Amino acid sequence: MAEQRRDTRDMRDDARGAGAAQGDTVPDGTARAWAALVATARRTVADGLVVGTSGNVSVRVGDGDTVLVTPSGVPYDRLAPEDVVGVDLTGRRLFGTLTPTSELPMHLAVYRATDARAIVHTHAVHATAVSTLVRELPLIHYMAGDLGGPVRVAPYAAYGTAELAENTLRALTGRTACLLQNHGTLALGATLDQAYDRTAQLEWMCRVWLTASSVPGLSPTLLSEEQVSEAAERLKGYGQRG
Repeated sequence: MAEQRRDTRDMRDDARGAGAAQGDTVPDGTARAWAALVATARRTVADGLVVGTSGNVSVRVGDGDTVLVTPSGVPYDRLAPEDVVGVDLTGRRLFGTLTPTSELPMHLAVYRATDARAIVHTHAVHATAVSTLVRELPLIHYMAGDLGGPVRVAPYAAYGTAELAENTLRALTGRTACLLQNHGTLALGATLDQAYDRTAQLEWMCRVWLTASSVPGLSPTLLSEEQVSEAAERLKGYGQRG
């Protein structure tokens, strides 16, 4: 373990040197987006949605052909501005020297197939538990409407594979979030905040369903798809207007 920590420090030192050398080539907008991405990644740890370096976060910048993504195996609290990791939609490196997350194929597949601007992937406890029990999260709450309807479970595939990316895309059809069987969650959004909020909402709904289902002799009352669709329409007008 000590050896692994030394390797991580050495990798980061090398990246800092390279980052400093190319720092002037990183646009201000990209630097701000990286700072927001790191803050979101740290939030997943603080809110208990991931443990250690599990999970990952990405965001599209500029015209959408550039994707910033968390690196593989580096604790989020150690990430600095010079650690920026950027690729294009084919995975070609544009910024930084750290290795992108192993789930890069899944992120890029979603970006190529949707208009998402941000993705949050976690190993949240309750959501992961639900992914092992059902093929679709039962309609326990109307906030499923904000996710496009009943949340599907993408069949299991090894992490970082094209198969997992394909399974995820199918589960996301008409949805803004899905569960990954025996793995975790993935949520997308127009912003990092929206993708994060959907992630947190999905974890909360999974916790509610597990809690209600655990009462001996009783089964939770579920909503119909029509009721969730009605809620989805009402949610479009929710909140403040600028």
